[in-house]
Amino acid sequence: MDLNTVWFILITVLFTGFFVLEGFDFGVGILLPILGKDDTERRMVINTIGPVWDANEVWMLTAGGAMFAAFPMWYATMFSGFYLALVLMLVALIMRGVSFEFRSKNRQPRWRSFWDWSIFLGSLLPALLWGVALGNLLQGVPIDAQQNYVGDFFSLLSPFTLLTGVYTVALATLHGAVFLSGKLGGELADRARQTAWRAWLITVPLAVVTIIGLDLATDIIARLGVVPGVVPLTGLTALLAAGWFIRNKHDGWAFASTAIAIAFAIVTVFMTLYPRVMISSLNPDWSLTIYNASSTPYTLSVMTVVALIFVPIVLMYQGWTYYTFRKRITRQTIES
Repeated sequence: MDLNTVWFILITVLFTGFFVLEGFDFGVGILLPILGKDDTERRMVINTIGPVWDANEVWMLTAGGAMFAAFPMWYATMFSGFYLALVLMLVALIMRGVSFEFRSKNRQPRWRSFWDWSIFLGSLLPALLWGVALGNLLQGVPIDAQQNYVGDFFSLLSPFTLLTGVYTVALATLHGAVFLSGKLGGELADRARQTAWRAWLITVPLAVVTIIGLDLATDIIARLGVVPGVVPLTGLTALLAAGWFIRNKHDGWAFASTAIAIAFAIVTVFMTLYPRVMISSLNPDWSLTIYNASSTPYTLSVMTVVALIFVPIVLMYQGWTYYTFRKRITRQTIES
């Protein structure tokens, strides 16, 4: 296994961690103004991700930094082609981060309602845009022989990519609802569990439609053999199992199931791309790969040493954070 493949795998791991962790962040933000019936309940919902949401976003920054250093042509083509979408996503994430801080600066209901809906939009829009981006990676985008993106913003929008965007929003909402049912206490936890069940009833049919779209719009089915095909099937099985766990109030297992479903979906995307990193819809020979888009072997070697030192430290710190803030949040906790 060469260093190009090693770094492709590492970037896959980073994006997988981002979608699993930031996925329930997005879901919690989407459900905030829906689940919270009063200010105390909305504060309970926010506090479930208060200690971790910004650390979860670091996975995206790290993945982008690794992409820039290991595969600069991939970074350049993707960020120039997806420029407007990424700017919209960045504005939404900034809005969400600011909303967490500004919401409690004033007790007026209108003030807090404005920032609550800002959190909603700042969570919904990135989830949608990330789904559209993944759909484009699978379907292919207009890239010429010089590895330049030659389309525009509307070239990224197609029935298939919009479908993947909607599915990502549904899956994130389900993931967030399951997370809330395990982190909250009392009546709000029951309400979150009921919301998770409704979200599951919507997400499963969307998953089936998305799989059909994958077969019609991409080469993912053709590239998956019997053994690699176990990965998406495992993810789909975990998604189906989540419904049973939700109905039987096994919150921890339900969260693990949705996390597996998301993780295996992202792994399937990258596994199908390999060794490509961006597919050219104009000519398959013009696609970017881990070889024609990579940095020099020396750069990859230095990065590997740095990653071996610091990645375990980051993982231990984030694990400690989740362990420290593992307790359920109740109305009494907020009021006290």
